[in-house]
Amino acid sequence: MQRIYLDHNATTPLHSEVREAMMPYMMEHFGNGSSIHAYGREARNAIDTAREQVADLIGAKSPSEIVFTSCGTEADNYAVKGIAEFQKNRYGKNHIITSSVEHHAVLHTCQHLEKHGFEVSYLPVDRYGRIQIENLSEAIRDTTILVSIMHANNENGTIQPIEDVCEIAGSHGIPVHTDAVQSVGKLPLNVQELGVNLLTLSAHKFYGPKGIGALYTRRGTRLENLIHGGTHERNRRAGSENVPAIVGMGAAAALAKKHRESYSQHLNRLTNKLRTGLHERLTNIYENSHPEYCLPGTLNISFEFVEGESLILRLDMEGICVSTGSACTSGSMEPSHVLAALGISPQLAQGTVRFSLGKDNTQGEIEEVVEKVPAIVEQMRAISPVYKKKMKRDANPRNIQ
Repeated sequence: MQRIYLDHNATTPLHSEVREAMMPYMMEHFGNGSSIHAYGREARNAIDTAREQVADLIGAKSPSEIVFTSCGTEADNYAVKGIAEFQKNRYGKNHIITSSVEHHAVLHTCQHLEKHGFEVSYLPVDRYGRIQIENLSEAIRDTTILVSIMHANNENGTIQPIEDVCEIAGSHGIPVHTDAVQSVGKLPLNVQELGVNLLTLSAHKFYGPKGIGALYTRRGTRLENLIHGGTHERNRRAGSENVPAIVGMGAAAALAKKHRESYSQHLNRLTNKLRTGLHERLTNIYENSHPEYCLPGTLNISFEFVEGESLILRLDMEGICVSTGSACTSGSMEPSHVLAALGISPQLAQGTVRFSLGKDNTQGEIEEVVEKVPAIVEQMRAISPVYKKKMKRDANPRNIQ
């Protein structure tokens, strides 16, 4: 059975050119980038090249503003904890502003800091998960040290007004961090135009390897180190560099810059086809992705009278791979914190599916999905007592109270 993979927000397949770039650094070019002999210099040159490629992708002024980490989660922790500790230790300030729909790498970090004397404001969002910029202005205090708002949401794809966030925070001298893990490679992204001080990337979200991420740190931004030890990454992140993964991230960054526009156009076409097909064939479905500000390739839909986990398992049996939300919380019985922040009821949230498309998906695959999903949903609704009750009530309007 040919599988159809529609879970690219969880992870993307490794690009063949990325794999080819990595292979020599797994075999003959195995040196440690901190060594001064020929093997070490080969590794160091490869790291420097990758740093330039990542910096070029996001419009950083200098490659030195890129710090390689083990993943996006580490980069988020480094940004939030690094700023928090630096500001508290030197100036006694302790207030952070974030949103209620952040990735858990930011939310749980902020919750951890609250246990250690920090105060956090969690901005509410609208029906589609977008913050209201006036709420940010109202939340700022004299003690505010950081605003951390994600660029685009991993569950429903909603894009936040980061330029406006940076303008307001900047007028108060407050640094801004954004988790751009989902938007890199899908949206035109330039840190100079955004105005952010810190930005998180993760290679496996744009066809690079797992186990490697990066934090952009604008020159002059001061933060405490998260990991201590050697002098790696210019004394900012201790630990021997993962050279093959760093090379892979650099190669993936170069490809993302080269193909971003064509990939985005392709994803938008397929997403519109999927959206239209599902709405034409099904009733009682609700779209949670922002109608205007949304990532290419992301479609988050709640299917009423259907249990999401069961739907995903049924689809998997048909060779269609999707998810209920964040891969980092897979298996949790708790409703998505993102959907809860959108005001979606727990019952409807449990019937929610995230379709996240990628560059290799085809029109034929989407046509197959549009045929199979409605059939499975209708089968599941046919055995739902709640749905049967609704259909009976709708068929006899006199029963409506």
